Amino acid sequence: MKIKVNVALLAAMSITGVISLACSTPQSEFGVYQQSDGTIGVHAPKNAKEDEAQAVALAECKKSGKQTVRILESRKTVNDRFPLTYIYSCR
Repeated sequence: MKIKVNVALLAAMSITGVISLACSTPQSEFGVYQQSDGTIGVHAPKNAKEDEAQAVALAECKKSGKQTVRILESRKTVNDRFPLTYIYSCR
């Protein structure tokens, strides 16, 4: 009986993971740039969440050998496609 419960729990967790992955914003929809001071800017599309923008910034930071990001600023823009911009520092 215990094995069946663990299998059911594993199946439920897998389904949840697939559903959340399917609902996330593709990285290609973000605008990512590195500023002259070394910070990473992320232009986020309308439907994106802040943690998705952070994941995109982290991927950019890892290209330069850094392992973490810290948010410095978030601000609204007048751009319809990218209504939010986030600024991160790499560490």
